[in-house]
Amino acid sequence: MKITGIRTFLMQAGAPDVGKRQTAPLSKAEQPFAGTRNWLFLKIETDEGITGVGECSGWPRVVETAIKDLTPLLIGEDPVHTEKIWQKMAVAMMGHGMLGTVGGGAMTGIDMALWDIKGKSLGVPVWMLLGGKLRDRIPIYSHANTAELALKLKDRGIKTIKCGGVADPVRKVAMLREAVGDDMDIAIDLHGPPWLTPADACRLVRALEPYELFWVEDPIAPENVDGYRRIRDAAHIPLAAGERMATIFGERQLIEEELVDIIQPDTGRAGGITQMKKIAAMAEAHHIQMAPHSGSLGPVAEYAALHLLASIPNALMLERLDDDWEGRKHTIVPHPIQQDGSIAVPDAPGLGCDIDEEFVARFPSEGNLAIPVTESSGSYNPGTYGEHLYVQTRLSRRSYFNP
Repeated sequence: MKITGIRTFLMQAGAPDVGKRQTAPLSKAEQPFAGTRNWLFLKIETDEGITGVGECSGWPRVVETAIKDLTPLLIGEDPVHTEKIWQKMAVAMMGHGMLGTVGGGAMTGIDMALWDIKGKSLGVPVWMLLGGKLRDRIPIYSHANTAELALKLKDRGIKTIKCGGVADPVRKVAMLREAVGDDMDIAIDLHGPPWLTPADACRLVRALEPYELFWVEDPIAPENVDGYRRIRDAAHIPLAAGERMATIFGERQLIEEELVDIIQPDTGRAGGITQMKKIAAMAEAHHIQMAPHSGSLGPVAEYAALHLLASIPNALMLERLDDDWEGRKHTIVPHPIQQDGSIAVPDAPGLGCDIDEEFVARFPSEGNLAIPVTESSGSYNPGTYGEHLYVQTRLSRRSYFNP
């Protein structure tokens, strides 16, 4: 079997709108785009008529160009040799510098599609190729920043929620804990902007200790790996990070120095199933759990994560936004069914899914960059929003670090 071509499918994913629910496929007029989230899918075609599907993140508009640059390198290769092709791509891109999430995103979608082809050619699901299943269902967690939404998720059987933002985090967690009680786990994502300084992150994590959080995620800028040592020494609370890194080399320090308790490689930009399996093994050796990032991804990467999490012993759970955009369920066939806070592991050959090309084509990309938060969010200190600082010390400290 030989690779004969690669096609890409770039789409603008509708912005979250929790007040709007529709059952029919959505048009642009019905669901205006308020955000800049893009989903990039690809299909690898072969001379035997088997096609594999994959998904890429890590700046999808730019990644699409990288895929087109890599395509001539792959034509004529046998798609079942996933490791060989991964190494070939890595060496080809080496001259551009250290492999980041753009290169990782391109390799991810290609690698994911290769595993899909391999499974289809053998008539087995991808998890079978990864060592078989440890579990039939994968637990998921969802996002909630209000008591109302948290209680709705609880009623649907979801047992873990995550809130986000650096504005007033202690009071937000306190409010959620009071609303859901003690029988639901709560995590918080402290992703910038602006990122906290290590000193502020230490103070904040200590303040969050009484709420018995499932984890504190990305408390400092991802480049400041050394800062995690300070946080680790400052408080006894699980730490999570890793969504912005690519490959085993990007995740290596967090894992080998045991700076986190949960590693969170992004299923769309970490380097593919080939790399995710290796990252999971590295983490297992250090008793670190794996909870893949999926917050901005489309549904194909979700399928890939289900196969991976079914096959590794240190799987924790999968991030899932099943209600962020009604169009999500029309993008893919079949759409995974969530029940009682978990999703069944697919049993069809390969990944077990495909994209609806006609639906995807209805949503062309309109942009892929934005300042992440508005001035009204309160994430920046008063009067500093226009500076768009990457890292910032918090003012009004007594108020910020207390419930």
